[in-house]
Amino acid sequence: MEGMNSLMLNTDGVQIPQLGFGVWQVPADGAEQAVSTALEAGYRHIDTAAAYGNEEGVGRAVRASGLPREKVFVTTKLWNGDHGRAAEAFDESLSRLGLDYIDLFLIHWPVPQQDKYVQAWKAMEKIYRDGRVKAIGTSNFTVQSLTRLMEEGEIAPSINQIELHPYLQQREMRAFHEANGILTEAWSPLGQGKGLLSDPALAVLSDKYGKTPAQIVLRWHLQLGNVVIPKSVTPSRIAENIDVFGFILDAEDMAAIGALNRGERIGPDPDTFNMT
Repeated sequence: MEGMNSLMLNTDGVQIPQLGFGVWQVPADGAEQAVSTALEAGYRHIDTAAAYGNEEGVGRAVRASGLPREKVFVTTKLWNGDHGRAAEAFDESLSRLGLDYIDLFLIHWPVPQQDKYVQAWKAMEKIYRDGRVKAIGTSNFTVQSLTRLMEEGEIAPSINQIELHPYLQQREMRAFHEANGILTEAWSPLGQGKGLLSDPALAVLSDKYGKTPAQIVLRWHLQLGNVVIPKSVTPSRIAENIDVFGFILDAEDMAAIGALNRGERIGPDPDTFNMT
């Protein structure tokens, strides 16, 4: 895709395409088609997880795409109940994907109540050292849990994937990531269709740039330096979401979106989410 940008992770020069395709809530029987459509549209970064139940379909699409394996960046995640068996869970994800390696393996949630995420991280460090994954990182970690991981582990996380959209801008987390060489990745970047894209401020910018509100928000993420993984199963939306490299929001308009922050979560609070 013309203009597609990649960002450098902090591990051995590995690069991650800044705009990816997420498959959360994509049904298992629809994942292969959705990912195939995304790859045909130009996406080269696919984000799945064991908990999504669709790794098999993702893997089939990647294998059937005709693209060289090294041209498609694949992320999956360790589920909460598997913190004590991270190596085995990794093998199971790799088998379901049907791939020789995974590009990025994340701890899906810290689940501080069960207090096994450091144990999981140390197992992931070994998987990384064994060359079976290109990079390791976290999802939904807080300043506190990331700090502990860096103090007790030997390898710093390469990325932390967090809920992030104009209504929840996560400025403290983004600053902490930047200070520690960790990339910020945004899940639910468009606010899950729960009112954000109807915000009048975005309508004004949509008219100004001749782009949809979703494209305006994705462009905002890219200019902040976030990795972003919008999800859709609609081919026209999949194509629309990647068509965000031909314009630039000016500083005044970036500030207007910045003013939308409400500090409101759509998803669970990482400090209390305890599902296993």
